[in-house]
Amino acid sequence: MKKMSIKIINVTKTYNKQVALDKINFTVGKGEIFGFIGPNGAGKTTLMKIIMGIIPPDEGEVFVNEKNILLDSIKVRKEIGYLPENNPLYLDMYIKELLYISGQYYGLKKRELKKRINEIIELVGLGSELRKKIGALSKGYKQRVGLAVALLHNPSVLIMDEPTSGLDPNQVIEIRNLIKELGKEKTVLLSTHIMQEVEAICNRIIIINKGKIVADSKNDDLRKFAESFNKQVIIVEFKNSVTKKELEKIKGITQVKEISKTKFIIEANCQDDIRYILYNYSVTSNNPILTMQKKDKGLEEIFHELTKG
Repeated sequence: MKKMSIKIINVTKTYNKQVALDKINFTVGKGEIFGFIGPNGAGKTTLMKIIMGIIPPDEGEVFVNEKNILLDSIKVRKEIGYLPENNPLYLDMYIKELLYISGQYYGLKKRELKKRINEIIELVGLGSELRKKIGALSKGYKQRVGLAVALLHNPSVLIMDEPTSGLDPNQVIEIRNLIKELGKEKTVLLSTHIMQEVEAICNRIIIINKGKIVADSKNDDLRKFAESFNKQVIIVEFKNSVTKKELEKIKGITQVKEISKTKFIIEANCQDDIRYILYNYSVTSNNPILTMQKKDKGLEEIFHELTKG
């Protein structure tokens, strides 16, 4: 049986009668890279603060490595590393200075701390930047410093809020690869608005909207879940020309986009597979189909379907 790193049971939180979280339930297993996404105001930040013991829930329980966050708050915090979105750092310090002070805060002893600082610098790739003050580092390296601080006490759970925000494409790839490596040994909870981030990194996704979980699935299964909306997108090419108006008459087709006189992007909303319907049309109209490709929904489209309105 897979050991649970995080367990959320019926967590509810309100602010002046406005419900931020409404009976939230989920578990996260050890070694999962867990994407937690939702529109602004959905309740993501509130839940992260509750998991870290910064604010209490009105109702419900939160366990981190089987410890209750309300009953064992200090112990739980020692098992969590946190990289905030704004990543506040002491810009006048050198990297090792900041890590030494942070290690003392975590209660690491001098000999242990010196060894751990060297290990973490190598892990996050900061060795080439040690002679610079933090304020002189690029945004990508500052993000690595924030990660180093979050990982210094070797937490089993890592919580990251928008970890690649503001980075250039090369820096994004570097941080993503680092997160994937960390996910082999740690439980990573990743909150972001960047859909490509979730698809590239996470092996499980929860979508939250208006304080409620609207989808909870592994990345691949989420697309299957989206098929329940019955919306299909097909790219089809006929041998002979056909008019857009003629295709729009076919039952179940809701939208036709013309690429050329023979090639179209077709959207349909029906329970039957639109490919069979198009095949039957091609036979009756004596206009063979040359190619037909089903276009899978991207996570961005799924997210929009689940959180609109």
